[in-house]
Amino acid sequence: MSDARTVAVLGTGIMGAAMARNLLRAGHTVRVWNRSAARAEPLAADGAVVAGTPAEAVDGADVVLTMLHDGAAVAEVVRQAAPGLRPGAVWLQSTTVGVDDTPALAALADELGVTFVEAPVSGTRQPAEAGKLVVIAAGPPAARDVVAPVLDAVGARTVWTGEDAAAGSATRLKLVVNSWVITVANAAGEVLALAEALGVEPDRFFEVLDGGPLDTPFLRVKADLIREDRLSPAAFAVGTSGKDARLIVAAARERGLHLDGAEAFSARLDRAAAQGRTDEDMAATYYTSAAD
Repeated sequence: MSDARTVAVLGTGIMGAAMARNLLRAGHTVRVWNRSAARAEPLAADGAVVAGTPAEAVDGADVVLTMLHDGAAVAEVVRQAAPGLRPGAVWLQSTTVGVDDTPALAALADELGVTFVEAPVSGTRQPAEAGKLVVIAAGPPAARDVVAPVLDAVGARTVWTGEDAAAGSATRLKLVVNSWVITVANAAGEVLALAEALGVEPDRFFEVLDGGPLDTPFLRVKADLIREDRLSPAAFAVGTSGKDARLIVAAARERGLHLDGAEAFSARLDRAAAQGRTDEDMAATYYTSAAD
């Protein structure tokens, strides 16, 4: 089989647009759709075909990639796409969704006659633009050859977690990974806020960490966004990370766990959104540290 694929990308926000551009650079034919057409139209200059509806976007596609807000949005858009789906096409589901969403989406794939592959990604704007995401995938072996050139175009590596995408192994691992992401991002904001309140120069804090086991590159990245006032454009927005935090908290509670840190950061993200920072980077929760 040739490595070139016809790929429909449904959802061209921060991540979807970057993935579409990398697919084009790799030589794939790319058709795109976004609920807000203005977010998809710039991709025409890169060579993508901008479709007016999900059904038009998926017409003739070998692979359909969904990168939308949540499970409900994915189900809605894929149902809209149904008239254009090619029987036997592979649906590469990259949206971060809840544990309970995955079996329902897999059932929808069966209903529509397409092969379902879970493929949430780990990474933010910069690795997405560089094609260096880590793809966390689950799906049948027969589909892997079909999606391999697509995954290679958007990611540095793929971690396969199982053969039954309906079991949700990739989604569960993605939520665990994102629990770490939000933990570190929250720590960056709180550390800077505390340092300032105590009159400690943040550089001295990082000097203590420098080169030791407590030093974390991601912590420095998020701290720099705050210190340099570079919260827009977001690498991982308050609105999206807030949705993911709620999914993590819900999954934990359903299994009898109290993740106090995740619950607290979820609340901080809600406060940041209430401050009008929904589209800023998640590090903007720094501004919620001040006492009311």
